[in-house]
Amino acid sequence: MKKKILSIFMVGLMGLSLTACGGTTAANNNETTNKNETTNNNETADNKGAAGNNETAAGSDLAGSENVSSATGDKLNISVILKTTASEYWGYVLAGAQAYSDKNPDVNVEIQGAASETSYDEQLNIIETNLSAGKFDGFVIAPLQADMVISKIAGAKQPIISVDTKIEAPEVLSFVGTGNEEAAKAGGLAAVEAAKAAGFTELNAIAITGVQGDSTAEARLTGYKAGIEEAGGTFLSDEIQYADAVADKAFASMEAIIQNHPDGVAMIVCNNDDMAIAAARAAKGNEAYANTVFCGFDGIQSACNAILGGEETMSVAQNAYDMGYKAVEACVKAINGEKIEEFIDSGSKIVTKENAQEQLDTLKSQLGK
Repeated sequence: MKKKILSIFMVGLMGLSLTACGGTTAANNNETTNKNETTNNNETADNKGAAGNNETAAGSDLAGSENVSSATGDKLNISVILKTTASEYWGYVLAGAQAYSDKNPDVNVEIQGAASETSYDEQLNIIETNLSAGKFDGFVIAPLQADMVISKIAGAKQPIISVDTKIEAPEVLSFVGTGNEEAAKAGGLAAVEAAKAAGFTELNAIAITGVQGDSTAEARLTGYKAGIEEAGGTFLSDEIQYADAVADKAFASMEAIIQNHPDGVAMIVCNNDDMAIAAARAAKGNEAYANTVFCGFDGIQSACNAILGGEETMSVAQNAYDMGYKAVEACVKAINGEKIEEFIDSGSKIVTKENAQEQLDTLKSQLGK
């Protein structure tokens, strides 16, 4: 199972590289995972509380729905449609979703994702195709454009769970994900304290974020602003840089920030780790930014390595593996008529140099590396 997850994940990363370089995107990004073996690997810890205070411990047990089957006695088929399979972060969500199926052999998951987080039409086509296929008992969807997805799922009879990004529609029974605003607020608070420790007295922060109007990106901006201002910093709302959640645009955004602020900025807070790492690299060698705090979001392996290597200061880590696992678990419960919570918080924590190695070891175990 682990080898299959790694295979899907690596194919996705190859597609991302081609896209970033301006090449054509590989057609095999939307691979389907369809295994039914039983395994006890990659079990995850139950959620321990609100965002910012939860830690994931690899090796504990999350499964609560063993040997679930449909009313006809056949396996339950669940369609998991992610924003993309072409990134490390979504690799963990994928792994968690597949782990639930492996642990519950009467539940089959088919996992697909768009080529990138801006391939809106591609994802909408996947959703439309799977809804009309007639073979799925339930759906887990991480929407690229939640407002557009609403029209596609209108009138759907099968249970739908949104993951990572909320879909405001009556057909969606639960949202499984990070409390983005609270998690980002914790990141903002931590960033200000780190900036103070680095010697900054003018505690200005500029955000480099994802797609303008995206609900997840906006929630994180709101949280960062609240945390920074509560800790005594200044969030420069008029200077937010929208970089579509990709590294190359974040690099260019950071170059623009440096040009506008040649004397430096205390904090750069980002919507994901790829952008935070790219921003830090754009500022590398500039003495005015030698002590700038670069805060990312996701807590993925590349972030842990960057933090340990001094390229990124900190990251707000999501429990992406738990997110995928709990989303499928909630979908199964809904299919079986069980009551589920409208919001299932998968948790978050702040990763710094002090705990980055521990986080890295946990992530490697989840992907079987």
